[in-house]
Amino acid sequence: MREKILTHSAELFLTYGFKSVTMDDIANNLGISKKTIYQHFDNKTKLVEATTLHMFDVISHGIDCICELKKNPIEELYDIKNFVMEHLKNEKSSPQYQLQKYYPKIFSTLKSKQFEVMQTCVTANLERGVKDGLYRNNIHIDFIARLYFNGMVSLKDQDLFPLTHFSMNVLLENYLEYHLRGLCTDKGNQILNKIINQTKNQ
Repeated sequence: MREKILTHSAELFLTYGFKSVTMDDIANNLGISKKTIYQHFDNKTKLVEATTLHMFDVISHGIDCICELKKNPIEELYDIKNFVMEHLKNEKSSPQYQLQKYYPKIFSTLKSKQFEVMQTCVTANLERGVKDGLYRNNIHIDFIARLYFNGMVSLKDQDLFPLTHFSMNVLLENYLEYHLRGLCTDKGNQILNKIINQTKNQ
Protein backbone atom coordinates (compact mmCIF):
# COMPACT_ATOMS: atom_id res chain seq x y z
CA MET A 1 0.00 0.00 0.00
CA ARG A 2 2.85 2.39 0.84
CA GLU A 3 4.30 1.88 -2.66
CA LYS A 4 0.87 2.42 -4.21
CA ILE A 5 0.39 5.70 -2.28
CA LEU A 6 3.84 6.91 -3.39
CA THR A 7 3.20 6.10 -7.06
CA HIS A 8 -0.22 7.79 -7.15
CA SER A 9 1.01 10.79 -5.14
CA ALA A 10 3.91 11.27 -7.55
CA GLU A 11 1.50 11.21 -10.48
CA LEU A 12 -0.76 13.84 -8.89
CA PHE A 13 2.07 16.08 -7.65
CA LEU A 14 3.69 16.11 -11.09
CA THR A 15 0.40 16.91 -12.81
CA TYR A 16 -1.04 19.52 -10.43
CA GLY A 17 1.88 20.63 -8.24
CA PHE A 18 2.89 19.94 -4.63
CA LYS A 19 0.84 22.79 -3.19
CA SER A 20 -2.45 22.17 -5.03
CA VAL A 21 -2.80 18.46 -4.24
CA THR A 22 -4.40 17.68 -0.86
CA MET A 23 -4.45 14.48 1.17
CA ASP A 24 -8.16 14.25 0.26
CA ASP A 25 -7.27 14.35 -3.45
CA ILE A 26 -4.79 11.50 -3.00
CA ALA A 27 -7.24 9.42 -0.93
CA ASN A 28 -10.05 9.95 -3.49
CA ASN A 29 -7.73 9.12 -6.38
CA LEU A 30 -6.73 5.86 -4.72
CA GLY A 31 -10.24 5.07 -3.49
CA ILE A 32 -9.03 4.75 0.11
CA SER A 33 -9.58 6.73 3.32
CA LYS A 34 -7.23 9.48 4.49
CA LYS A 35 -6.70 7.39 7.62
CA THR A 36 -4.99 4.72 5.47
CA ILE A 37 -2.53 7.32 4.14
CA TYR A 38 -1.82 8.55 7.68
CA GLN A 39 -0.97 4.99 8.74
CA HIS A 40 2.04 5.24 6.40
CA PHE A 41 2.83 8.98 6.47
CA ASP A 42 2.37 11.25 9.50
CA ASN A 43 1.48 14.34 7.46
CA LYS A 44 1.61 15.85 3.97
CA THR A 45 5.20 17.07 4.40
CA LYS A 46 6.34 13.50 5.17
CA LEU A 47 4.44 12.26 2.13
CA VAL A 48 5.98 14.95 -0.12
CA GLU A 49 9.44 14.02 1.17
CA ALA A 50 8.93 10.28 0.61
CA THR A 51 7.39 10.85 -2.84
CA THR A 52 10.23 13.14 -3.91
CA LEU A 53 12.90 10.65 -2.85
CA HIS A 54 10.94 7.81 -4.50
CA MET A 55 10.86 9.76 -7.81
CA PHE A 56 14.54 10.56 -7.44
CA ASP A 57 15.39 6.84 -7.00
CA VAL A 58 13.30 5.83 -10.03
CA ILE A 59 14.91 8.47 -12.25
CA SER A 60 18.45 7.81 -10.95
CA HIS A 61 18.04 4.10 -11.66
CA GLY A 62 16.81 4.87 -15.20
CA ILE A 63 19.77 7.18 -15.83
CA ASP A 64 22.19 4.49 -14.57
CA CYS A 65 20.63 1.99 -16.99
CA ILE A 66 21.08 4.43 -19.91
CA CYS A 67 24.72 5.07 -18.94
CA GLU A 68 25.40 1.33 -18.78
CA LEU A 69 24.46 1.04 -22.48
CA LYS A 70 27.68 2.99 -23.24
CA LYS A 71 26.25 4.75 -26.29
CA ASN A 72 28.22 7.63 -27.69
CA PRO A 73 28.19 10.48 -25.13
CA ILE A 74 26.10 12.87 -27.24
CA GLU A 75 23.34 10.31 -27.81
CA GLU A 76 23.51 9.40 -24.13
CA LEU A 77 22.66 12.97 -23.06
CA TYR A 78 19.65 13.06 -25.40
CA ASP A 79 18.45 9.65 -24.18
CA ILE A 80 18.67 10.86 -20.57
CA LYS A 81 16.77 14.04 -21.46
CA ASN A 82 13.98 12.01 -23.13
CA PHE A 83 13.77 9.58 -20.21
CA VAL A 84 13.55 12.38 -17.63
CA MET A 85 10.90 14.25 -19.64
CA GLU A 86 8.84 11.07 -19.89
CA HIS A 87 8.96 10.56 -16.13
CA LEU A 88 8.38 14.16 -15.15
CA LYS A 89 5.39 14.57 -17.49
CA ASN A 90 7.02 17.60 -19.13
CA GLU A 91 6.85 19.29 -15.71
CA LYS A 92 3.65 21.13 -16.60
CA SER A 93 3.19 22.19 -12.98
CA SER A 94 6.90 22.95 -12.39
CA PRO A 95 7.10 20.62 -9.37
CA GLN A 96 10.72 21.43 -8.54
CA TYR A 97 9.97 25.15 -8.38
CA GLN A 98 7.00 24.52 -6.09
CA LEU A 99 9.11 22.22 -3.95
CA GLN A 100 11.72 24.98 -3.53
CA LYS A 101 9.04 27.53 -2.63
CA TYR A 102 6.86 25.51 -0.24
CA TYR A 103 9.19 22.75 1.01
CA PRO A 104 12.69 24.33 1.03
CA LYS A 105 14.27 21.69 3.31
CA ILE A 106 13.12 18.82 1.09
CA PHE A 107 14.26 20.77 -1.98
CA SER A 108 17.72 21.28 -0.45
CA THR A 109 18.10 17.53 0.31
CA LEU A 110 16.96 16.63 -3.21
CA LYS A 111 19.34 19.13 -4.82
CA SER A 112 22.32 17.64 -2.94
CA LYS A 113 21.37 14.13 -4.05
CA GLN A 114 20.85 15.30 -7.65
CA PHE A 115 24.24 17.02 -7.66
CA GLU A 116 25.95 13.84 -6.47
CA VAL A 117 24.35 11.69 -9.18
CA MET A 118 24.72 14.24 -11.98
CA GLN A 119 28.32 15.05 -11.13
CA THR A 120 29.30 11.39 -11.49
CA CYS A 121 27.23 10.87 -14.64
CA VAL A 122 28.23 14.12 -16.42
CA THR A 123 31.92 13.74 -15.51
CA ALA A 124 31.96 10.22 -16.99
CA ASN A 125 30.15 11.53 -20.09
CA LEU A 126 32.69 14.33 -20.57
CA GLU A 127 35.68 12.02 -20.07
CA ARG A 128 34.31 9.53 -22.61
CA GLY A 129 33.53 12.31 -25.08
CA VAL A 130 37.11 13.57 -24.92
CA LYS A 131 38.50 10.02 -25.22
CA ASP A 132 36.32 9.32 -28.28
CA GLY A 133 37.34 12.58 -29.96
CA LEU A 134 33.77 13.96 -29.83
CA TYR A 135 34.57 16.68 -27.26
CA ARG A 136 37.57 19.03 -27.32
CA ASN A 137 40.53 17.64 -25.38
CA ASN A 138 41.34 20.92 -23.60
CA ILE A 139 38.07 21.26 -21.63
CA HIS A 140 38.03 21.67 -17.83
CA ILE A 141 35.89 18.66 -16.94
CA ASP A 142 35.08 19.44 -13.30
CA PHE A 143 34.19 23.06 -14.13
CA ILE A 144 31.89 22.07 -17.02
CA ALA A 145 30.18 19.31 -15.01
CA ARG A 146 29.33 21.84 -12.25
CA LEU A 147 28.24 24.47 -14.77
CA TYR A 148 25.99 21.93 -16.50
CA PHE A 149 24.29 21.01 -13.22
CA ASN A 150 23.83 24.66 -12.26
CA GLY A 151 22.28 25.40 -15.65
CA MET A 152 19.86 22.49 -15.29
CA VAL A 153 18.73 23.79 -11.90
CA SER A 154 18.28 27.33 -13.31
CA LEU A 155 16.00 26.06 -16.09
CA LYS A 156 13.47 25.12 -13.41
CA ASP A 157 13.41 28.65 -12.01
CA GLN A 158 9.97 29.98 -12.94
CA ASP A 159 11.06 33.61 -12.45
CA LEU A 160 13.81 33.19 -15.06
CA PHE A 161 12.02 30.79 -17.39
CA PRO A 162 8.23 31.04 -16.95
CA LEU A 163 6.39 28.03 -18.37
CA THR A 164 4.04 30.46 -20.13
CA HIS A 165 7.01 31.41 -22.36
CA PHE A 166 8.96 28.14 -22.57
CA SER A 167 7.95 24.50 -22.32
CA MET A 168 10.38 22.34 -20.35
CA ASN A 169 11.10 20.34 -23.49
CA VAL A 170 12.08 23.47 -25.46
CA LEU A 171 14.29 24.62 -22.58
CA LEU A 172 16.09 21.28 -22.37
CA GLU A 173 16.51 20.99 -26.15
CA ASN A 174 18.07 24.45 -26.33
CA TYR A 175 20.19 23.97 -23.23
CA LEU A 176 21.57 20.63 -24.45
CA GLU A 177 22.54 22.11 -27.81
CA TYR A 178 24.08 25.15 -26.10
CA HIS A 179 26.10 22.85 -23.80
CA LEU A 180 27.27 20.54 -26.60
CA ARG A 181 28.17 23.24 -29.14
CA GLY A 182 30.76 24.53 -26.69
CA LEU A 183 32.31 21.07 -26.31
CA CYS A 184 32.06 19.30 -29.65
CA THR A 185 34.83 18.72 -32.15
CA ASP A 186 33.92 18.55 -35.87
CA LYS A 187 33.31 14.83 -35.41
CA GLY A 188 31.04 15.52 -32.44
CA ASN A 189 29.14 18.26 -34.30
CA GLN A 190 28.30 15.84 -37.10
CA ILE A 191 26.59 13.51 -34.60
CA LEU A 192 24.90 16.44 -32.85
CA ASN A 193 23.53 17.87 -36.12
CA LYS A 194 22.18 14.45 -37.07
CA ILE A 195 20.35 14.08 -33.72
CA ILE A 196 18.92 17.62 -33.91
CA ASN A 197 17.66 17.04 -37.47
CA GLN A 198 16.07 13.71 -36.47
CA THR A 199 14.36 15.40 -33.50
CA LYS A 200 12.97 18.16 -35.76
CA ASN A 201 11.56 15.59 -38.18
CA GLN A 202 9.76 13.56 -35.49
